[in-house]
Amino acid sequence: MKIAVGSKNPVKVRATQTVFKKVFKNKKIEVVSIDVPSGVHHTPRTWDETVKGSLNRAKKVLKKARADFGVGLEGGIEKTKFGTFLYGVVVIVDKKGRVGISDSNGLLLPDFIVKKLDRGRELGDVMDELQKDKNTKQKWGAVGFFLKHFTNRQKSFEQTILHALARFLREELY
Repeated sequence: MKIAVGSKNPVKVRATQTVFKKVFKNKKIEVVSIDVPSGVHHTPRTWDETVKGSLNRAKKVLKKARADFGVGLEGGIEKTKFGTFLYGVVVIVDKKGRVGISDSNGLLLPDFIVKKLDRGRELGDVMDELQKDKNTKQKWGAVGFFLKHFTNRQKSFEQTILHALARFLREELY
């Protein structure tokens, strides 16, 4: 079974590989990663925009890799009256055109970070600056930092990928 991930980010690739190997343990799983554009802002500003970016990646990589499943993973933010939340969205598309979608638990962002995002900064760059490190989005991510490494970006994406697979694991209900 060929799984194509619409990103070269090792966190996203490892999360996809871990879940697909666990869920489809009786099948040979080949995971390929191809960087494809999301077609949305680098930090999507709404749930709909985040889903659109994930869907774009999943469809593009599915076709490009001629895979059984295309997986798009996108981090985004949503402003609410309670604050601005960070979350991840996963869209999985199979070669029949069926779509599974899920999002992660939201994490409340501090206002000073939101202000930087409002000025056009990318969350990954802001988090690197805050932590005095480089490329943290390809390591533990904002999730790992804010939660003091009790979890991390990969584990968060793993749970979201698993939830997006519900469409395929219980296909008779969809």
